[in-house]
Amino acid sequence: MSTKKSWLILFGFLLAGTGFLALVLSLVGVKLSFLAWLDAPGALFGFLMRLVFIITGIIIVYLNLSDFSGDRIR
Repeated sequence: MSTKKSWLILFGFLLAGTGFLALVLSLVGVKLSFLAWLDAPGALFGFLMRLVFIITGIIIVYLNLSDFSGDRIR
């Protein structure tokens, strides 16, 4: 596995983990200070952006762990 691929997987996990943590904490009324700007436009925007963080992180990890060698099951 290349170094670039490893960094992208780490970034994806951090993005998804941060989004999930921010989402869970926002449900109990706590905010991560560096993500406080997400709620400035509104609570719905903040919620949707947290979901985007989670989904984007999962997609990054999935794409970097997938093998696109072209082998297909016949």
